[in-house]
Amino acid sequence: MTPAVDTRTSRSEASAARRGKAGTARGYARSPAPPLRRLGAVHLFAGVLLVDPRGWVLLQERDEHPVIDPECWGLPGGHLDPPEEATEAFETAAYRELAEETGLLLPAGSLELWRDARVWHQAYRSLDRMQVWVGATTASDADVVVGEGRRIVFVDPEQVPLLPLTGSARLFVPRFLHSVTYRRLAAAAKVLPGAGRP
Repeated sequence: MTPAVDTRTSRSEASAARRGKAGTARGYARSPAPPLRRLGAVHLFAGVLLVDPRGWVLLQERDEHPVIDPECWGLPGGHLDPPEEATEAFETAAYRELAEETGLLLPAGSLELWRDARVWHQAYRSLDRMQVWVGATTASDADVVVGEGRRIVFVDPEQVPLLPLTGSARLFVPRFLHSVTYRRLAAAAKVLPGAGRP
């Protein structure tokens, strides 16, 4: 199959052609269109960001085994199981993945949808859909039972820029930490029952 190539002439190319520079735009030679490559199927992901009473966020240090971003820090979460696709399914997956990866069981209604975005995963060669669900918690590192990855801990926001982050974490975590939602959840975590425990 021959890749589709746009053969229309742009205004700058037409102008260049009139000035005797046919085939150029602004004096630069026009490169042939790169061949189209087959992209992977779209994957669906749900990720979770929890904020503790200190304002620290729960992150997972991935080990060497994942296909996507091994040896990096990312959000607890994972794939949706087909045929999950509705927002309710993303929410269900967020709670399920959090429980599977951390052992934390949150009551229904503890998480809220913060972002629904597209994330490029080079390993899959696909532009995937990911929802990020966020919430406040009184859980601590001692409450986390690592079900996947090297470790899952609450991280001081000042340390986040020093960590090697997954592609999705680079996209979401800094924005989250500078959001009104983060500030609201950090304040809410301080007044949850059990927030003052040792």
